[in-house]
Amino acid sequence: MKWRIESKLNGILVLVAVIPVWEFISRAELVNPLFFPPMSKILQSFFLLVLSGDLPYQILLSLKRAAAGYLLAALVFIPLGVVMGLYPWVYRLLEVVIEMARPIPPPAIVPVAMLFFGLGDEMKIFVIFFSCAWPILLNTYDGVRNIDRLLIYTARTFGLSRRRMITRVVVPAASPQIMTGLRVSLAIMLILVVISEMVGSTDGIGYFILDAQRRFKVDQMYAGMLSLAIVGYALNQLFFLSY
Repeated sequence: MKWRIESKLNGILVLVAVIPVWEFISRAELVNPLFFPPMSKILQSFFLLVLSGDLPYQILLSLKRAAAGYLLAALVFIPLGVVMGLYPWVYRLLEVVIEMARPIPPPAIVPVAMLFFGLGDEMKIFVIFFSCAWPILLNTYDGVRNIDRLLIYTARTFGLSRRRMITRVVVPAASPQIMTGLRVSLAIMLILVVISEMVGSTDGIGYFILDAQRRFKVDQMYAGMLSLAIVGYALNQLFFLSY
């Protein structure tokens, strides 16, 4: 526990040290200040946008879409991964489809999703659902497949029904792998909600960042990126605490 606190403190110190370096580079015009504004200006824009409610509103819109796609992927692909791990014939049946769909870059799905769902929330939710599917599915499958078979044989010996064996033995034993898949998908979720909003939306943090860049409000663009970094870090820490 102590080393974790020390590690976080060291990380905060490094982050704090970056601020004056950034400020100096911009003020000294080592990089064009139009594209690399001072950190003080970015932080000022960030706090003004937070106080006005604009930034929290955009973040909440994006998180709503991201959570819908992420939870839907978990609800569908954790059970499917468990079934594939327990019954090899199910994996063999789906293997070709999975191995062909998995390498498709998630941004390539955006145009297809726009054709079927338009520019509404359904498009963004589907893109996130598709993108989060594979880490969740394959990690769940690997976790279940690598369970010590003695646990399953023991559960059968004690007369556990199939449903109780899955919920009380299989899923708990595979939970480290399942949680790994969920954690990987958490980062993918944020990436894809931003991409989908940049391509086809009129709100959300992805659209906010792109719109600020188009209007040359570069400090607001960086403020939006800063908010994403904070949200991503917070979600990751909440994930660790819950696990």
